[in-house]
Amino acid sequence: MSATPQITPFHLAFPVDDLAAARHFYGEVLGCPEGRSSAQWIDFDLFGHQIVTHLRPRAAAIVHHNPVDGHDVPIPHFGVVLTMEQWQSLADRLQAANTAFVIEPYIRFKGEVGEQATMFFLDPAGNALEFKAFADMSLIFAK
Repeated sequence: MSATPQITPFHLAFPVDDLAAARHFYGEVLGCPEGRSSAQWIDFDLFGHQIVTHLRPRAAAIVHHNPVDGHDVPIPHFGVVLTMEQWQSLADRLQAANTAFVIEPYIRFKGEVGEQATMFFLDPAGNALEFKAFADMSLIFAK
């Protein structure tokens, strides 16, 4: 029997149009510790993963959505799969900060394989984020 593979941190760099707003949102609202930074970018620790906000003037947004479980899911988006306890704590934190959700926290695919807690919201630059959790982490890739 092989050992369970250790998941290594991913790195994601993405554009923002205001570094101060990104610093507040990712650092204060989401609670991500800040790493290195410059006048053009900021590193954050997102649940052990390295995300980097890079300053870019606002570009015309191309909005796209795909239907999933009766909701319009924004594309592209990124986030982290959390434990149920972490997910609930983050949902509570975001609600206390009066976050405007694209999709309010709820249980998706209820009673089906792949049942999961999920929520979608935007950062100040309009980047879509999804955070989700599974009651049974072994079902993340279940069909």
